[in-house]
Amino acid sequence: MINERIEKLRNIMKEKGIFAYIIPSADYHQSEYVGEFFKGRQYISGFTGSAGTVVITPQKAILWTDGRYFLQAEEQLASSCVELYKMGQEDVPTTFEYIEKEVPEGSKIGFDGRAISAAMGTELEVNLAKKNITISYEGDLLDEIWKDRPALSDAKAFLLDVKYSGEEFTSKIARVRNIMKDVGATTHILTSLDDIAWLFNIRGGDVKYNPVVLSYAVITLDKVILFVDENKLNDEIKASFGEEVVEIKEYFQIDEFVKTINKEEVVLVDNNKINYTILKNIPEGVKILNSMNPSTVFKAQKNPVEIANTKQAHIRDGVAVTKFMYWLKNNIGKIEITEISAAEKMTELRREQGGFIEESFDSIAGYGANGAIVHYSATEESNTTIQPKGLFLLDSGGQYFDGTTDITRTFAVGELTEEEKYHFTTVARAMIRLSGVKFLHGVNGYYLDILARGILWNEGLNYNHGTGHGIGHVLNVHEGPNGFRCDNPNLAKLEEGMITTNEPGFYKAGSHGIRLENEMLCVKGEKNEFGQFMEFEPITIAPIDLDAINVDLMKEDEKAYLNEYHKMVFDTVSPFLTDEEVEWLKGYTRAI
Repeated sequence: MINERIEKLRNIMKEKGIFAYIIPSADYHQSEYVGEFFKGRQYISGFTGSAGTVVITPQKAILWTDGRYFLQAEEQLASSCVELYKMGQEDVPTTFEYIEKEVPEGSKIGFDGRAISAAMGTELEVNLAKKNITISYEGDLLDEIWKDRPALSDAKAFLLDVKYSGEEFTSKIARVRNIMKDVGATTHILTSLDDIAWLFNIRGGDVKYNPVVLSYAVITLDKVILFVDENKLNDEIKASFGEEVVEIKEYFQIDEFVKTINKEEVVLVDNNKINYTILKNIPEGVKILNSMNPSTVFKAQKNPVEIANTKQAHIRDGVAVTKFMYWLKNNIGKIEITEISAAEKMTELRREQGGFIEESFDSIAGYGANGAIVHYSATEESNTTIQPKGLFLLDSGGQYFDGTTDITRTFAVGELTEEEKYHFTTVARAMIRLSGVKFLHGVNGYYLDILARGILWNEGLNYNHGTGHGIGHVLNVHEGPNGFRCDNPNLAKLEEGMITTNEPGFYKAGSHGIRLENEMLCVKGEKNEFGQFMEFEPITIAPIDLDAINVDLMKEDEKAYLNEYHKMVFDTVSPFLTDEEVEWLKGYTRAI
């Protein structure tokens, strides 16, 4: 079926004189996770991961994806003609490098300009001009072969009350306008769904797991235009706009509107977020300022209300995860537990805690060798029964009305090998080392990544993903601009109020996978003659499985940190447990 689709696409490409066609993973808003309508890359390749780019030429069909998905992609592409190019590996060209080298001089490439970022489209445009290669970006060729393409979501939006958001819409708009004035902009085009949801204090259901609303926004110095299906907005949302002038226009009118921008305007955009079509539709002669959206920085620094709410969400989430661990430990080998049923149990326990909306992403539940597939997603075909031996990795999270959670725990479900304990303990040490750091204000996560990763490097080990990412407030589980990565020096400096995950791991193909993940709040530490020091406060509250720890491999300060963390877990979670669960938890939070 995949091969047939690719051949149909090639026929259309041939008719239109297109040598290479690019199909990314993004929607029209450069989202990481997208609605069913936008899953063109999955449709044409069969690969279901959240990240990747496909390039189709007359002879080749290639998927680029990152280390999280290498094993998954190999399995899913095995029965098709699509080749896997492993990003970041030696001698593997990037998408750009491949296109620049393989596309003949004077030919044409194509892509849907709405699904490609302005930054990527512009870079291609400049580099391909050297070979006199033109770009066709209007429309989506997949429309011509994808006859049963799903419709756009029509889910209703809801207002996130100020008791959860901590700031009114009008205040947020005023802050954005202040930045616009500072940089000399008169119009700001905002397309990223998480930014719009945060700015307007609205949430929705247009993207599974990410409570956002399909929309665009244009902000001027005296009005706001929201491009959205108006049927999604209730009276409560409209009333929340207050005296601010907010015009509502149809979702797809954004492209025509942009063409009408007056040449006297100065337009602020983020080329990494707006799509290429929007950039090309801005009239020639209009001054364009390319900078990170002001709202991206604002929403990364959680206000006191958001922080207090998030901590409450994490208490309930921690209760759910602790109850899950108790259930797993006491039932493994007695009843049948599969990867899918375990993930369903985790969701059931979250729902019991109150304030639960949905999962914050598709749970990664991998037993044994499946745990070594970094972003494994169990299917009916791959679903494995968990046996009373080895390791079970569960990466899961919840969307609550008061916060978003993301936690990974790897559980010993029976007897472990010394190698499994060694790898688990090494990962635990890595997470602890980063958790306990103190650093001067002004540092970003590029420089701190080594604290976690270095523990594994010292053992000749590594993991093929970032050490941590920013996280939204009742929003996307992955949000910048903060994070911990050794391959991105341009991360935002870590500020008070930012929440970042800490999730080192280790994966042995065909054997086992380990990841441990806590969310951490960046807070101010001491201030002295050397400057303002910063540190992290853990806000994820659940035990780290001591059954998998080899205490002899840990240093004294690492054991002290884990003991202090486990005391906090017990003190916080135990009031919400049964007497039996409390007695059990005493053992799993004991001092080592």
